[in-house]
Amino acid sequence: MTDSLQAGVIGVGSMGQHHARVYKELQEVTLAGVTDADAERANEVAARQGIGAYPLDTLLEAIDLASIAVPTDYHYELARACIERGVDVLVEKPFVADPEQGQELIELADEHDVLIGVGHVERYNPAVAAAREVLADTEIIAADARRLGPPLDRDIEDSAVLDLMIHDIDVLLSLVGSEIETVNALGTRENRYIDAQMRFADSTVASLTASRVTQEKVRELSITAADCWITVDYLDQSVEVHRGSSPEYVERDGDVRYRHEGIVERPMVESGEPLGRELAAFLRAVRERRTPVVSAADGLAALQVAGRIEELATRSRDRPGTEFTPLHR
Repeated sequence: MTDSLQAGVIGVGSMGQHHARVYKELQEVTLAGVTDADAERANEVAARQGIGAYPLDTLLEAIDLASIAVPTDYHYELARACIERGVDVLVEKPFVADPEQGQELIELADEHDVLIGVGHVERYNPAVAAAREVLADTEIIAADARRLGPPLDRDIEDSAVLDLMIHDIDVLLSLVGSEIETVNALGTRENRYIDAQMRFADSTVASLTASRVTQEKVRELSITAADCWITVDYLDQSVEVHRGSSPEYVERDGDVRYRHEGIVERPMVESGEPLGRELAAFLRAVRERRTPVVSAADGLAALQVAGRIEELATRSRDRPGTEFTPLHR
């Protein structure tokens, strides 16, 4: 073992292969190897990075930390294996399939002095960091998050809530900093399209939409604050802050017209791949032995909210609400 932290990646599918690539690029860590249930896939990714592919037990003997990027149903058993071997672990979102499993892992990690981080990568999006700085000087009133896209060309077990909306749940929980008081949700097309509404204890309200049936990829967040309106585009990594909007009527050539003008600020957003920022932050937490930016408790909180939204959306299809009767037919 050298002074450099030794990292491994467990599961090198569509997301795990990028964890391997980023670890290989970071200077403060050595990518020691990868493992995958598909040995051919493991060997392919390992060869691409110039490293070895190993059985899980062999890999765990050689590393200080690991990324787990496998289907959610296997997160618990693999995270437990890492913790019991004293390996700090970053688990891709959602944290686990069952909140009780998540709580068990948190307690086990405390016993073994092991760190758990959860891969809510949007927390590391530079645009979110820029918006957070603006919000430090104002009060959030409401938020609207849209995470839309077309049907996937690959199979995925997690629902639109657990795969897509859970990102926005985590971001909002971190920005608002208040407990959720009430949740409502409606779903259609077997919950491939879901709308949810949340009210926080501090009276902030939020609306979230996740879709796998929308023929355009959209990743946007808008926030109404006490003195501004902020828009965040996750894809472009851009932020706009609208301030001082003043409506007025203007007469021109005998016509009276209405116009609305205001100031639009575009804060500087640092460039950088969110996954790279996420893994670098996890490495710092491991070196300094401090709680990761997105902790296991954070991952568990987002999972519990997502589970409730999924439940309510399903119930809305099976047991519709009060029938609406138009005033005029």
